Amino acid sequence: MSKLSQIWAILRNKPLPSAPNTSGNQHGHVTTEKGHIADPERSVQYLYDQMQIDPNLRAAIVMLRYMDKVDPRVKKIHRRIARDATKGGLKLHWIGKESTRVSKLWQQFTLRLQLNNRMKLMSDAAGLAKEGNLPLQWVVNEQRQVTSSVRMPTETIIPIVDRTGRFKDVKQAFRQVDPLTYEELCTFPLWQLTVSRLDPDNFDDMGCMGRPYLDAARPIWQKLIMTEEDLVIRRRTRAPQKLAHSLDGADSKALDEYRERVEGQSGEIATDFYGNKLSVTAIGGDANLEQIADITLLIDAFFSGAPAPKGLFGYVDDLARDVLEDLKRDYYEEIDALQDALAYAYEDGFKLQLLLAGINPDSYQFQIQFAERMTDSKNQRADLALKYQALGMPRKLAWEAAGVDVQRAEAMREDEANSKDPYPENHDIDDEDNKPAHKVSITPNNQPKGESATSISNG
Repeated sequence: MSKLSQIWAILRNKPLPSAPNTSGNQHGHVTTEKGHIADPERSVQYLYDQMQIDPNLRAAIVMLRYMDKVDPRVKKIHRRIARDATKGGLKLHWIGKESTRVSKLWQQFTLRLQLNNRMKLMSDAAGLAKEGNLPLQWVVNEQRQVTSSVRMPTETIIPIVDRTGRFKDVKQAFRQVDPLTYEELCTFPLWQLTVSRLDPDNFDDMGCMGRPYLDAARPIWQKLIMTEEDLVIRRRTRAPQKLAHSLDGADSKALDEYRERVEGQSGEIATDFYGNKLSVTAIGGDANLEQIADITLLIDAFFSGAPAPKGLFGYVDDLARDVLEDLKRDYYEEIDALQDALAYAYEDGFKLQLLLAGINPDSYQFQIQFAERMTDSKNQRADLALKYQALGMPRKLAWEAAGVDVQRAEAMREDEANSKDPYPENHDIDDEDNKPAHKVSITPNNQPKGESATSISNG
């Protein structure tokens, strides 16, 4: 039997622990777990899921897609989430000792899966926000390489779990169903499909899918759209000035002739009216059209469920700058949480690649992270890096604090040294003894909000 045949035999006949952080993948192992994890309502729902897809989840996803298509506010929310969450791209963050082989496999992994493409990352991030789940199918070729990560439509994916919320068989953990015919298209083992869930009701319940980000805002959005349409109709019917024509003593025939004559001139500007005892009285338009407190209330309610304050989406009103800064910090926390959910899925796929390459991922301490976290600004990260340097921390730790890709920085540093010296020696690159030491000084409480100021000099 060839090596490839042995690998495929393992994948077919043996549970592959490609997701060590995923609960419910210990099928066949004796544990002390007891009781039902799923709540009673979901236990009944799982019985229905054997025959159909979840109608509530599908209705929410379809409506969110429609909202994203017709409402620029919803589109802006989803696009801004995806843009800010993927800023800087992915990086391999080492916690323990680095491995050159693992780092090289990561670079090849990102190239094959186009994880260095911003559009790919934004598509996955937007899908996670709209659908509440990120189902990624890992495609493996004959050379035991993960060649692509295909995002599957969430509403067609059903976890195959029992009433307790655990997978019945990790070799058939998920199935895809046609939402029109309810025909089962295929099944996925746990190693082949990673589902990153956004705000599930119970994380330990593997049948509990995530929820779209604006799921709870759907009823408010419907009321907002309806009220905005009513406002347009009100303005169209009540804003224009009207004229009341009174013909004293005129019979119906004379009134009809006059009406036809006046309405026939509706396309022209009529300034004079003549008639026997005729009076024309102007009726002003509605003077209270600016009273739209109901619209303002619905807008505030809608954006209360958005990740960012409404001031970041154009509704500035009289929002104070300091209040906006506090609200932005909460938005950055939301983006960081979304980055963690995205990075978990990619880390799961990379661990599968290491297993296929014959490497135990648990032997190395690393994390897949996004290079730029939104919680801290660039100046704050640089300030923290300088403080680490002042404390005598390792150089790489200071670089990580500054948000710099350590591997890329080391490679560029070595490249720069080689370009200047025709006979470079590796030990000269890291030799810091002959270089002038940088002096870092820290002044406490010399910045707004009690932060300390940091300065650096060469002598």
